Amino acid sequence: MNRVEITKIALRNLSRSKRRNVILGIAIAFGFFVVTAIDGLAGGAVSNLEDQITQMVGGTIAITGFEKGAPEEDSGEKAKDSTINIIRDHSYIQNIVDELGVNYRYTSHYTRTMSQILFNGKKVLTQTYGRDFANDKFFLESLQLKDGSLENLKQKDALIISEGMAKTLKVEVGDSVLLLTSTIYGQSEVGDFTIAAISMDSNFVTGMLTYANIDILNELIAIPEEGYNFFSIYLKDKNEQNKVALQIEKAIREDNVPVTDLMEARKNYPKNPERGINKQLLGEDNVWEGVKYAVESLDDGAPQLKSAMSIVHLVTTIILIVILLIVMVGISNTYRMVLYERIREIGTMRAIGMTGKDTGRMFTTEAVILCIIGGIAGLVMGIALMLALGTLHIENEAVQMFLKAGHMTFTLSPVSIIIQYVLMILLTTFAVHGTAKKASRMSPAEALRTVK
Repeated sequence: MNRVEITKIALRNLSRSKRRNVILGIAIAFGFFVVTAIDGLAGGAVSNLEDQITQMVGGTIAITGFEKGAPEEDSGEKAKDSTINIIRDHSYIQNIVDELGVNYRYTSHYTRTMSQILFNGKKVLTQTYGRDFANDKFFLESLQLKDGSLENLKQKDALIISEGMAKTLKVEVGDSVLLLTSTIYGQSEVGDFTIAAISMDSNFVTGMLTYANIDILNELIAIPEEGYNFFSIYLKDKNEQNKVALQIEKAIREDNVPVTDLMEARKNYPKNPERGINKQLLGEDNVWEGVKYAVESLDDGAPQLKSAMSIVHLVTTIILIVILLIVMVGISNTYRMVLYERIREIGTMRAIGMTGKDTGRMFTTEAVILCIIGGIAGLVMGIALMLALGTLHIENEAVQMFLKAGHMTFTLSPVSIIIQYVLMILLTTFAVHGTAKKASRMSPAEALRTVK
């Protein structure tokens, strides 16, 4: 018999025992539903975590500039072992990125400095970012404001602080505060700022960040006009980050401009390449003229994130296998009972010409068809659940780092779904293999003599 005929017989057999097959199909659907939901929601949570960390650390690829020789306090001469963090050429890196044809969502530049905010005798330690409030629309879109508005950012002395800082300092929108920081040369400076907005604390890291107008902050810490100390690239495909970082580094080196060696850093410090980059910048042995650029990817700057993602994927894979194995045990037991119930039918079909091999294929085909139908139903239910959960707004601060604007999201990879589907079909085939083999070996006379 050909496969078409076997499939027709398998479909007819499935329609005969509707109750049992519906129950078995529901079990398969539930298993695939749980697998799909866990995989999709875990993938969405990891993706949201990665996006937030990417925003916090400054992009998928970060490029910084360093100069040797900050002035000594007493003599005014430059110290060879001192390093200042600055990029003076506003467009150099952007031009390289565009010439390479890097596929990015957007690029940004900013200034970063450690500082303290003082108000009515209270103070908090913060990391202050100078951002372009007028033109950096992607940064503005990422903000989740608790109080205040984006209109307030038009003030030159505007400052955005976190909700936690506002509670500690007991400040409100419109209050004036002092920002105590240091210039890039290490000299103390203080500036007057006005609280323009208060952002939500999505996690413990964002609770320590503040944002000011980049021009005002640059003036305060002695960075010249249009200068900055970080250039960030947000790639469309995060998987390209390590390759693109090396391409940018190579392009800078070909311009005969000093640049760190990312491959060497990864080789010497595989678990923390950023440490290797710092080794190439600090100390008396590292001397250069002008600006030396350092290029690193998110994986280099935050290797723990990659490890965390691997652990999450490993856990979801283990859950997937366990659930599928449980379902397959149910299928195996069900088909043993099916074989016993249809033993005389098998004898009749064998007596009229069906081969033992075709008999085994019939059982396997039935199980696979049931598996495919149940899998599709489970996938649809899983997507429906995730869409429903995505409409809920969650305000619990403990899980905000895994959410996007307070909502759960899900990420389903077509490749992952196909792999899970194939795995389920293979396990189903394996689950009924014993029953199919036993049916194929059964002689017609023995089957017809059997009394149920």
